[in-house]
Amino acid sequence: MRKNLITPTRQSDRASDREWLVLDEVASVEVTSEAEGYPVEGALSGHGERGWRAGAPDTQIIRLLFDTPQTIRFIRLVFREEQSPRTQEFVLRWLPAHGADWRDVVRQQWNFSPPHAVLECEEYKVDLASAAAVELTINPDISEVGRGPRWNNGSSPSSKTIVSSGTVIVCETSSWKI
Repeated sequence: MRKNLITPTRQSDRASDREWLVLDEVASVEVTSEAEGYPVEGALSGHGERGWRAGAPDTQIIRLLFDTPQTIRFIRLVFREEQSPRTQEFVLRWLPAHGADWRDVVRQQWNFSPPHAVLECEEYKVDLASAAAVELTINPDISEVGRGPRWNNGSSPSSKTIVSSGTVIVCETSSWKI
């Protein structure tokens, strides 16, 4: 029998081949909190190795407000938790330039179970024409609703937006050359 090994991802689908928005040039960011040494820019710029980490153990929001409307074709999110088992839920939404209402892109839950399941990486092909804003809401531990989540050693979940990796939001556009 003849056999060929293939890659599960087509070459054209690789994130490294994409043209990413340079977010610090096209958007401002709003964030509910950030831990010292883990600013949101570390997740959004693609230059930070540490990513973003929440400064408070509550539901967190990272909101990108575009200077001019953007067409977004691809979004990548990466979450990492190496200390505490927990079930996280996130909601990714977008706001059309001339719309009054936010629209959900995805709502998803993930079970972190260190040391085995410590990384969640999600990639979404989307067609968000004329996006004024993108928002990521993270409930770090849905099992702790009403009591506030608990963290080992006083830490909070870490994330990085992928233009690199952690809670990272990365947006690709078809109309913007980077």
